[in-house]
Amino acid sequence: MEKIKTNFIVINLKKYIVSIISICFIIALVLYSNTNFQAAKDGLKLWANSVVPSLFPFFVATEILCNTNLVYIAGKYLRKPIQKIFNVPGEGAIAIIMGIISGYPTGAKIVVNFRERNICLKEEGERLLAFTNNSGPLFIIGTVGISLFGDVRIGYILLISHIISSLIVGIIFRNWKKDKNKFYTNVVEKVEKPNNVGLRDFGEILGTSIKKSIVTILNIGGFIVVFSVILSILQNGGFFNIIENIFIFLGFEPGIRNSCSFRNN
Repeated sequence: MEKIKTNFIVINLKKYIVSIISICFIIALVLYSNTNFQAAKDGLKLWANSVVPSLFPFFVATEILCNTNLVYIAGKYLRKPIQKIFNVPGEGAIAIIMGIISGYPTGAKIVVNFRERNICLKEEGERLLAFTNNSGPLFIIGTVGISLFGDVRIGYILLISHIISSLIVGIIFRNWKKDKNKFYTNVVEKVEKPNNVGLRDFGEILGTSIKKSIVTILNIGGFIVVFSVILSILQNGGFFNIIENIFIFLGFEPGIRNSCSFRNN
């Protein structure tokens, strides 16, 4: 009987877990309103000053790219090696290359476009997402290598390691849900291929690409602000103090709180 009651309580908690979290979040917003306000402002500054200038042009460019024949040309000539190595369509080469060159979340955005246009199956999209959403060269070389370590050579070493690691992940995940592929028969082979973009069509496609990119960049901004506030709440609630004390108890050096705490940008 007690076991049944315990299971009933657990089921009820699972049923209302989102509501409980939402209520706790609202209470924390009220209790730490001053610091949360500043955290939200800092998140918006980070989004406006760093994220929008660096990512928005790439989003527009990739949207335009996906409306051209280049994706299908790449798929035609790279199909065999890409399918053999990563078990994804040849068109996935665009997502791989742009994910490495542009950095996240450009690779993921291209994979989403592939799914919307039925260029790849759901399982193939999942495999692509596993290794195409990577850090860009500017971030690894500039921010990490030069700014953090003060040595551009370290940046190049980290970049090469990052690229090799992502490709290895792609090889590891090549068999992800492989058995489900047999239920589909050349679905992507019959997709209607768009005509190459001409000057007459470019204006319309550019406008559509900008609209879609704005939605994407606004979503990213929303996530940045929300998680900035959450991080501020955790800091004010003593979460980082608890983590620091646990690490000190385990024998690690103090100072974790300073490295993890929210900092104004």
